[in-house]
Amino acid sequence: MAFNRISYLFILVLLLWNCSVISQNKIVSKKETEKELKEAIRLMRKGSYDKSLVKCRTILRNAITLKDNDIIASTYNTIGGNFDLFSNPEKAFFYYKKGLIYADRTNNLKLKNLLHNNLGNIYCFDKKEYQKGIEHYKQSLEYSEQIKDSARLVLTNLNVAWAYFDINEFDKGIPHLQFTKLHHEKHGSDLTIVALKMLNGIYYGVKKEHSKAESNFNEAIQLGNAGDEKFDLALTHQEYAKYLNSVQKHKEAFDHLATYNTITDELNAEDKLNKAKNEGLNLEIEEYKREVEKIESEFKTQQDVLNQEKLMTRRKLIAIITLFLISIVLFYFYLQNSRLIQKNRLSGLRNKIQQNIINATISGQETERKKIASFLHDNISALLSSAGLHLSVIKKNNSNSNEDEITKTIHLLEEAHNKVRDLSHELIPALLVRFGLLFALEDLCEKNSNSTLQFQFECNINNSQRYTEDFEIKVYFIISELINNIVKHSKATTAKIIIKENANYFKIQVIDNGIGFDTNQFQIIEGFGLNQIRARINVMRGNLNIDSKIEKGTTIKIDIPNSKA
Repeated sequence: MAFNRISYLFILVLLLWNCSVISQNKIVSKKETEKELKEAIRLMRKGSYDKSLVKCRTILRNAITLKDNDIIASTYNTIGGNFDLFSNPEKAFFYYKKGLIYADRTNNLKLKNLLHNNLGNIYCFDKKEYQKGIEHYKQSLEYSEQIKDSARLVLTNLNVAWAYFDINEFDKGIPHLQFTKLHHEKHGSDLTIVALKMLNGIYYGVKKEHSKAESNFNEAIQLGNAGDEKFDLALTHQEYAKYLNSVQKHKEAFDHLATYNTITDELNAEDKLNKAKNEGLNLEIEEYKREVEKIESEFKTQQDVLNQEKLMTRRKLIAIITLFLISIVLFYFYLQNSRLIQKNRLSGLRNKIQQNIINATISGQETERKKIASFLHDNISALLSSAGLHLSVIKKNNSNSNEDEITKTIHLLEEAHNKVRDLSHELIPALLVRFGLLFALEDLCEKNSNSTLQFQFECNINNSQRYTEDFEIKVYFIISELINNIVKHSKATTAKIIIKENANYFKIQVIDNGIGFDTNQFQIIEGFGLNQIRARINVMRGNLNIDSKIEKGTTIKIDIPNSKA
C-alpha cells in the first residue's frame, strides 16, 4: 500500500516536471525576446519594414506570454515606427497609442518619453491637432528632465517651438527655440540643424530683423542641399517664400516656392516608389493589424480564463479559511461552554454540598433541641421536683435548728426547676408541642409585642389544625427568626404575621413598616440570619420572596408545601 502511494506521488511529480519543461520550451526567454526586438528595430532603420513587422508580430506574442509590459510597449512603438516611416501615420498613431497604454504600466521613463514625442509628431505634422501634440511634447519634456536626457530635451523643445510657430503663437514658442539654440551645439543632431536654422529665420522675420532672418534661411537651405533632410529643406523654402512675400520680394518668393514644389514632387515620387516597392506589404497591412489584434484578443481571453480561475481559487481559499475560522470559533465556544458547564456543575455540586451541610446542621440543631428539651423536662426537672418534695417532708417531720437551711435549699431547687423549665420551653416551646403551631405563633406574637412595637397575628386556619412535628418546628423557628430580625433591625412600630393555606401550600406573609433595606446589596441581607431561613425553606422545598425599600418597610412571602399530620 505504501509502495503504491510512493509510486503515485512519483508519477505526479514526473508529470508536473514534464509539464513545466514543455511550457518552458514553448516560452521564449526575455533575453531572447529583447534580442529579437533589437533586430526588428535594426531592420526598420534599414528600411526592411516587411521583415521588421513580421518579426514584431512574433516578438509581441512572446512578450504578451511573458507578461512583460516593457517589451510589449517597445514592440508597439517599433510597429508604429515602421508604419510612420512607411508613410502610414494613421496606423502609426494607432500603435503608438497602444504602446503608451502598456508603457504607463511600467517605470520606463525613457520609453514613455519616446512614445509621447512620437504621438506629438503625429498630432502636429499629420493630424494638425497642435494643442494635443503640444501636450504630448510637454509630457515628453517632463520625462526627459527626469532621466536627464539632454539630446531628447533639445529635440522636443525644437518640436514644441515649431508647433507654436505653425499656429502663430510665437511668444509661447520663442522660449523653447532659445533653449534649443543654447544647447543644440552640444546636445543637438545634424539631422535637426536645418529645422533649427529655418525656425531662427521665422523668429527673426517676426522680429523684423531682416538681415538675420535672410541669413538663417539661406544657411538652412545651404545645409539642406548638403545633407539628406529634403523634407526640412522643402519646408525651409516654403517658409522663406512666405517671409520674402511679406517683405515685398515677390520674385524671390516665387522662386523659393517653385523650389519647394519641386522638392515636394521629388519626395512624393520617392514615396510612391517606396509604396510600389512594398506593394505586397500594403496588401498585408490590414491582415497584419488583424493578426496583432488576434494575438491580444487570444491573450485577453487566456487572461480572462486565468483571472476567472484565480477568482474561483481565491473564493475557494476564502471559503476554506472562513470555514476553518468558523470551526475555530465554534470549537472555542464549545470549549468555553464545556468549561462553563463544568464550572456550573462544580458550583452546583459545591452549593449542594454546602446546602447539605447547612441542612444537616439545622436538622442536627433541631434534633439536639428536642433531645435537650426532653432531657431537661423529663429528667432534670423531674429530679429537681422530687428533691424538693423530699426536703418538704423532712422539714415537716423535723423541727430543729436546720429548718432554715432546708427552706433555703427548697427555694434554690424551685429556682433551678423554673430555669430548667424555661430553658426547655425556649428550646422547644411547650405550646408548640402540646397545642400546635398556630397557638405557638399567636403566643410568640404576644410575647414580642410591647409599647413601641405591636405584632398582629392573622390566620384563616383553625387553631386546632396540626401538622407534622418536623414541619411545625421548622416553620416556628423560621417565623421566630423573622420576628427577631424585625425587633433588632427594622425600627418598626407595627408588624403583621399572616398565615394562610390552600390545598397544596402553607403561606406565610411577614410585613413591617420599618426602615427597610436595599435588596440589591444582598450581603447586608445575609447578616440578618436569612441563610438559615433560606436553608430551612429549601429543605422544605419552599419559595422565599423579599420585597423591601428604604424607608418603606419590608414584606416577606414564604410558600411551603403542606405537611398536615
